[in-house]
Amino acid sequence: MLPYIVISFTITRMQPSAPLSRPFFARPAVHVARELLGMRLVRLEEGKHISGVIIETEAYSSEQDLGCHCRAGRTPRTQVMYGPPGHAYVYFTYGMHWMLNFVVEAEGFPAAVLIRSIQPSEGLATIASRRSGQPPAQWTNGPAKICQAFNIDKKFNGVDLCTPDAVLFVEPGDPFPDSCVTVGPRVGLNNVPEPWKSIPWRFYIRAKG
Repeated sequence: MLPYIVISFTITRMQPSAPLSRPFFARPAVHVARELLGMRLVRLEEGKHISGVIIETEAYSSEQDLGCHCRAGRTPRTQVMYGPPGHAYVYFTYGMHWMLNFVVEAEGFPAAVLIRSIQPSEGLATIASRRSGQPPAQWTNGPAKICQAFNIDKKFNGVDLCTPDAVLFVEPGDPFPDSCVTVGPRVGLNNVPEPWKSIPWRFYIRAKG
């Protein structure tokens, strides 16, 4: 698992959050995956914010990408990936875990970015209760952990992230410079042939120390 870095920040909400606009997502998956680092994932729940800084992502793009769910073409599961950018693609895996992705690139072209790790910043008590028994460093350092901590499941599949009244969205943050970012192969593609197994489409923040 990705070790946590130390990030110091204070968030004071003087006005409603503004989601990232659709053009941000309507770009190549690799570009979006890199630029999401430092942005904040926000979940509104009963009028309260649960949020965290995105510190690890993976890009998946096209039916030719053999690591991508769309390698087999359009299916009921992957239908949302062929839709407009700026929507959530939430899928179930291993019979127990939900995973959050953002649909990117152009409508009709299947591509998405998996959110692999965040550093929590708001709603810490709620996150702690949902990740009971786990230390803070283990709260959201994995895609399934994020969905558990943020209470994200199948009802969010296809949700628009870019509307003013969105309850799940991404808001601007403080981008990380390239000097802080590590690029490498995606995780868990052991049976995927090259070059897709090792293509450097994973972006994450290096731990300090």
